[in-house]
Amino acid sequence: MCLKAMILAAGRGERMRPLTEHTPKPLLKVGGKSLIEYHLERLVSAGVKEVVINIAYLGNKIQGYLGDTFLSKSNPSQLSIRYSVEPEPLETAGAILHALPLLGEQPFLLVNGDVWTDFSFNDLLYKKLSENNLGHLVLVDNPAHNPDGDFSIQSSDDFLKEKEGHSYTFSGVSLLNPKLITEYPQCRSHFPLGEVFHYFISQKKITAEVYRGQWWDIGTVERLKELDEQLKKSS
Repeated sequence: MCLKAMILAAGRGERMRPLTEHTPKPLLKVGGKSLIEYHLERLVSAGVKEVVINIAYLGNKIQGYLGDTFLSKSNPSQLSIRYSVEPEPLETAGAILHALPLLGEQPFLLVNGDVWTDFSFNDLLYKKLSENNLGHLVLVDNPAHNPDGDFSIQSSDDFLKEKEGHSYTFSGVSLLNPKLITEYPQCRSHFPLGEVFHYFISQKKITAEVYRGQWWDIGTVERLKELDEQLKKSS
């Protein structure tokens, strides 16, 4: 079982201005809680013991808000929080490379701090990656803001492949082996995770699954408000 997770939380949230001028995007609230708290609660429920959060833009506010431990109201387990402090946002893969000393050598759960989903992290945490499988991605049906999708899945063996025919959108949730980063030949301080995925697709080292539950990419103020209204209605 994977016992560590990482939440990507260093972005500036440019499209969310003016809300993100003084509040980091993961601390924006929907349904009475910040986006990142939903992730932390699900991690605790799934049995994760330690989470690494990368921070840059307004990172001191995330540290001040969360502290070094997280206690869920519905679960007595304690989640330890460690911070990977970046001098500036390093993009998604650069952030992971920078955080590897905290993450260790075992597979870890990765989740974007600016998405909301009811996906159960348990499903990934108990998944075993084979020696040649460096990552397993959770994909979703294409939302209106990304109609062309990101990837396709090879139906015979669930390997991730480039877009062809029916495509899906990467949810921002995945289980990754650190070797996905350390064995990538073009590692540098700033680089995106999508670039790494495309490289290893050709080697058939990444698998994927499709989730059809609730998933939101909080990329605009309008989407944030829409999700907030939905959560308040269902509470």
